[in-house]
Amino acid sequence: MESEVKYLTDEKGKRMAVQVPYEDWKLLTQENEKLKQLLRVKSDLQEAFQEVKAHQDGKKELKSLDQLLDEL
Repeated sequence: MESEVKYLTDEKGKRMAVQVPYEDWKLLTQENEKLKQLLRVKSDLQEAFQEVKAHQDGKKELKSLDQLLDEL
């Protein structure tokens, strides 16, 4: 993404905002959504593995497929 990025600064030169071309912004937001979805999937998988571990340790009873489908 080679584009002209502009920074808005305060009177001391501290960057306060960034201005990017619209097409770059669209690409950035699309990539951000993909990363957020990946994070949700990772989190769900971690939770599932924790449940399986708890079941293996005898600390949690798992639901049957019928029970899960009834919850939908």
